[in-house]
Amino acid sequence: MTRSFAPSGDLSSPIVAVACVVAALSFGLLVLELVRARGRAAGAVGAAPARAALGTALTGALAVLGLLAAILRPVAVTSRGSLVGPKVVVLVDGSRSMDLPGVSGTRRQSAERAVEELGKRADVRLSRYVFGEGAPLPADGQAGEGGGAAPAPGGSAGAATAPDRDAGAPAVASGAAAAPASPARGRPQRRSDLSAALEALARAADERPSAFVVVSDGRLDRPGPDDTAAATRAALEGLDVPVHTVAVATESVRDAGVRAVRTSGAAVAHQPLSLRIDIGCSGGLACDAVPVVARELREQGAPTTLATGTAHVEGGVGTVELGVTLDRAGTRILEVSIKAPDGDELPENDVRYITLDVARDRIRVLHVAGRPTYDVRALRMWLKADASVDVVAFFILRTPGDEVNASSDELALIPFPVDELFSVHLSSFDAVVLQDFDAAPYGLTKHLPALAQYVDKGGGLIMVGGPNAFVSGNYARTRLARVLPVDLDIGRAPKVDLGAFVPRITAAGRAAPVLAPLLALIGDEMPEMPGTNVVGDPLPGATVLMTHPTRTTASGAPMPVLSLGEHESGRTIALTLDGSHRLLFSAFASSSAGRAHGAFWDALLGWLMRDPRFEPAAIEPRGGCLAGEETALVLRPLAGQRGEARVTIARLGSGAVVKTLTAPIGEGGEPVELAAGRLEPGGYSATVEIVPEGAVGDGGDQKRATTRRDFACERGGDEWADPRPDVARLEEIARATGGASVLPSGAGSLSLPAATQVAAERHVAPLLPPWAWTLAAAAALGAHWIVRRRGGLA
Repeated sequence: MTRSFAPSGDLSSPIVAVACVVAALSFGLLVLELVRARGRAAGAVGAAPARAALGTALTGALAVLGLLAAILRPVAVTSRGSLVGPKVVVLVDGSRSMDLPGVSGTRRQSAERAVEELGKRADVRLSRYVFGEGAPLPADGQAGEGGGAAPAPGGSAGAATAPDRDAGAPAVASGAAAAPASPARGRPQRRSDLSAALEALARAADERPSAFVVVSDGRLDRPGPDDTAAATRAALEGLDVPVHTVAVATESVRDAGVRAVRTSGAAVAHQPLSLRIDIGCSGGLACDAVPVVARELREQGAPTTLATGTAHVEGGVGTVELGVTLDRAGTRILEVSIKAPDGDELPENDVRYITLDVARDRIRVLHVAGRPTYDVRALRMWLKADASVDVVAFFILRTPGDEVNASSDELALIPFPVDELFSVHLSSFDAVVLQDFDAAPYGLTKHLPALAQYVDKGGGLIMVGGPNAFVSGNYARTRLARVLPVDLDIGRAPKVDLGAFVPRITAAGRAAPVLAPLLALIGDEMPEMPGTNVVGDPLPGATVLMTHPTRTTASGAPMPVLSLGEHESGRTIALTLDGSHRLLFSAFASSSAGRAHGAFWDALLGWLMRDPRFEPAAIEPRGGCLAGEETALVLRPLAGQRGEARVTIARLGSGAVVKTLTAPIGEGGEPVELAAGRLEPGGYSATVEIVPEGAVGDGGDQKRATTRRDFACERGGDEWADPRPDVARLEEIARATGGASVLPSGAGSLSLPAATQVAAERHVAPLLPPWAWTLAAAAALGAHWIVRRRGGLA
């Protein structure tokens, strides 16, 4: 409760001012009159005239004040209310770097202690937020300010009364809880964007803060180290308030780690790529020459070493450039690791993973045909006509058993370089097409294991039918047979069926994007084919798109005609026909102007090269993957699909399945988020299979077309790459806004804005009744008149 006085209880300020001016003029006239009277009596002797003038002046002043008080009638004002503390926003860094060692314990624990110190302040209202990526999040589920007291009668919300307090003790409506909970119990953030947090709070429509307190280690993504002051002021958007900072760490741990991995230019298959690797040493760890290794993770087996080097560290920083060449396009996971010196206290950043989307300059295709046919000619013409395809074609025009009565030098322009192609240059091709080719007569049999290994490492293989393909081509019971999507059943006869037939498109084929361009041109009916190779059941994981209408396998299932398969990192296609040219020139092809042949082979080659147009879906981890934290995969199916998505997550290197997920999908192609749980550090592959709605009957229980995305999980990520705290940046933020920078122990002593008093009750009482003021004024005037008369003034 406070007590004050007012000159009047019912007169407005202008009237009070006029009354005071008139009173002052009256007293001035009295003084002027006394001065003139003294001049006239200058010849008088003694001190009596002087005493009379002084008495006249004093009684005149009392008379003027008495009249002024009678007019104004002063009052006493009693106020009963509370003090409302200023709104102070506490921004706690929620990034993963806060899990590193700090002043005492981890940096996150130091931040909790700083918030506890601030919570002891009874003169402020604290609103606690955690900042990281984008807009800040209220800490511990708060909606902003913490709890407040109930409003006083007649007062505004947020103003608390304290009738039992002494008049001098302020009652504060504080949002700070008595025992504040941890400000960062949620999931650690993957960025530390202070600028975004300040921008969001400066634009907020609610009460603007009077000050900010930032609790961090200074490892901020924004503002950057080069424009800290300007960027901070810009983020506040004209909000002129101080930003105080609390540094939760001052020293770095003893660490040697991979700070960053950068690439110069785009990653293109078969072309050298330079990796610039920054190595850092901090915390007093002695570093000189640090070995660096770059490896590529494989679906099966140990990582393949691409390059090695040594980083020479000077002043805590070293850089090494490694040249690598990636043979396969698509998503590739590289592992960059160092051998840290003894005493490294943070081994988690000794290994970093980078994901590269390797592009193709041109698709390089090796086309090997056993004999010149219409089908071979049509495919070769299409490959040569596509500017994005670099084709190397070999046609066998005669067999070793042909009687030609001439030497090989007279009949061949060049010998078939089977050894050179399949032992030296095989890895330079993106895809291999074996069309009606017999492996035995031309020495290919001994290279079939290398061709199978080529597929395992990410290569593509298409085997096209004909009299010398599949079982007739001596591929059964070879290493290559295990990577094909169909079984080469050598126990069945005949090996080739020359009967004409029309292939039947399966339910999987009608739903698969790989046949969508063909079906858009010709519908569901295929042209009549002159015959087919005889093969067995589809192997596990194969997708059958076309079957024979009458011929069955040993299991009784329709015999596959067109099958897709995946084997480790590569893909294979088995097409038992040698009549796809009928999509180009035939009476059937005239309805589509021959475009169906190009659409058919463009899609097959595109699927082999993992072209997104022919993938059933796209999948990737949302925001990357951090080991030990919840990982979410975002699945984006193609529009028009309806059914169920089955996602299999397998570990690269071992192929072990760690998680199987399912989710329904709709026709609109809306993204679907799947919870993958907590994953260990390393590389993973996420394989998506789309099962159409109501897929039963023909092919309904078979595996559908799949798509795959490789990704990697790191233990610390970018936030742990450089463990050094940046206290200087926090100090610059505070200096640029008029704030202060302290350690956690000094957070409670920060100079914050003063509290504001809010009145809840106000009582006005006159000091004296009006008649008393009038009587006092009359008595003062009478006394003044008597003194004037005695002093000789009229």
